[in-house]
Amino acid sequence: MKPFLILITIAAYFIILFLISYLSGRKTDNAGFFSGNRKSPWYVVAFSTIGAAISGVTFVSVPGMVATDSFAYLQMVLGFTAGQIIIAYVLIPLFYKMNLTSIYEYLESRFGITSYKTGAWLFFISKMLGAAIRLFIVCIVLQLLVFEPLGLPFALNVLSTVGIVWIYTCQGGVKSLIWTDSLKTFCLIFSVGLCIYYIAADLDISFLEVKNLFCESDMARVFFFDDINDKHYFFKQFLAGVFTVIATTGLDQDMMQKTLSCKNFKDSQKNMITGSILQIFIILLFLMLGVLLYTYAANNAIQLPAKGDEVFPFLATQGFFPTIVGLLFIVGLVSAAYAAAGSALTALTTSFTVDILESQKKNNEKQTARLRQWIHIGMATIMGIIIFIINLLNNDAVINTVYTLASYTYGPLLGMFAFGIFVKRDIRDKWVPIVAILSPILCYILDANSQEWFNGYTFSHERLILNALFTIIGLCLLIRKKR
Repeated sequence: MKPFLILITIAAYFIILFLISYLSGRKTDNAGFFSGNRKSPWYVVAFSTIGAAISGVTFVSVPGMVATDSFAYLQMVLGFTAGQIIIAYVLIPLFYKMNLTSIYEYLESRFGITSYKTGAWLFFISKMLGAAIRLFIVCIVLQLLVFEPLGLPFALNVLSTVGIVWIYTCQGGVKSLIWTDSLKTFCLIFSVGLCIYYIAADLDISFLEVKNLFCESDMARVFFFDDINDKHYFFKQFLAGVFTVIATTGLDQDMMQKTLSCKNFKDSQKNMITGSILQIFIILLFLMLGVLLYTYAANNAIQLPAKGDEVFPFLATQGFFPTIVGLLFIVGLVSAAYAAAGSALTALTTSFTVDILESQKKNNEKQTARLRQWIHIGMATIMGIIIFIINLLNNDAVINTVYTLASYTYGPLLGMFAFGIFVKRDIRDKWVPIVAILSPILCYILDANSQEWFNGYTFSHERLILNALFTIIGLCLLIRKKR
């Protein structure tokens, strides 16, 4: 694929994106930036949330995982749906009742200022690392297809990529994101659907034959009940999905910020449940695409990259399919990655302004708006620096470590909220940061020695549950005695 053709495609996409951002974000005040003025239509929020939840990593990785993991990921996605129902009927009514701008304000009202700051910093670290990794994937693809052929440095790639995210989120915040993310979700679904169509046409198989292909393929196995030590074991995946989505959606300012922009908690519940059902079908599309990609490669004796993450980009952009498939891949990747990064940047700005600096308590509307704008620039700058550092250290070990560290930070958040909701006792607030630090450390020690201590048992995503459990135990030790 020619670099200029890719640039023209991306430019056309962003012209439409900036136009929507401008029209929806005009005359946005602080309330509009932080919460959309609580006027967002629930069905638009439900549709837009899909684009924010499915990142560039998902877009690239899920099709490539079917060779080794089959459709096992669907077990976790079913857990996501169950977790989102819990969020809809437990957390959303609570957050609306308290009229929160940032969900971490709950921790202040329940425990105290130290717990509040601890929750905000945990979110800041995890979301910044996660957003940087997601954009890093896009930067790598763009460097390979556009910047490197044109002789342009990676630093310029990062600057332009982060700069675009900052431009379309700087004015409207949540109010703009709901509509821009809807565009991205549409592009994401449209691109994956058409990729499936073109690849099936290239294989010369009909819709019915595609269905038979999935039914007969070993890669289409969904449920695993055989071996509890296997990372694909159903209950490990399902329960991990339940608690992961509660932590990374229900207790994540990024994901909840748009949800809490609905008019009332009933509309917000409709949004959450509708989005969870749609997500199952979207992930299924990605997995189906993966089976078609591997089938195509096998039929044509194509030597695929060793890494599953590289399979879709390799086949889509190296001339095996019509040019339209490669362009659709670029549009889908950019849509997925920028949706996640844009909402993350807005949420980081909101949390840092409201939670860490407490600007709304200390400053007037105009001062808060000015501070918010500078923080937004600062968040974009930090994100760009992290992406550049990851590239300098670029290897799988570093990337996996960053993801693991980010996942550990959600455990204490899950434990703190669970304790606050279900245990009606006060705690010694000033010691909460120690619990939030020790819990991931204990979890890591157990994770690192699990095979030796538990007869070969290997922890997977359920380490999040273990992390939260350690946090709850630690908070129990901090309970104030009744006089």
